[in-house]
Amino acid sequence: MGYRLHTLPSRQRPDLIETKPRAASLDDSGATDPAIRFVVLTLLAVDGILSALAGALLLPSYIGSIPFPISALISGLLNGALVWAAGRWAKSPRVAALPLWTWLFTVAVISIGGPGDDVILGGQGLMRYSALLLIVLGVAPPVWVLWRRGRPHWP
Repeated sequence: MGYRLHTLPSRQRPDLIETKPRAASLDDSGATDPAIRFVVLTLLAVDGILSALAGALLLPSYIGSIPFPISALISGLLNGALVWAAGRWAKSPRVAALPLWTWLFTVAVISIGGPGDDVILGGQGLMRYSALLLIVLGVAPPVWVLWRRGRPHWP
């Protein structure tokens, strides 16, 4: 550097220190309004339903003639993100798992046959196991997020 910088005294920069409180805290201290928590958790639960619908309807995708069920993995990663976001707004892990519960309920409803024996989750070959594939890949990331949230964090 140079001899000029070494002679300057060290000083604190007040513009780099946060002194104002945040408007809406995302921690578990209860600083946010319960109505806002309810609205956010409800929207995250609806997102869980939308994730299940998109994952199930896009499951029979193909690359050429080979089944490529990537939507199950994408739905699982999205569920993990939804559970993580719900964990930032919820005080308990049960409430944080709300998007996962709505996702599981939607997949259960979808897996039941329709009035004309219409089946969304099913098919030939690999797609015969599409419901199992969707459930395993859709549940694993959010369960991992909940498991990590419940562990104590050591300094």
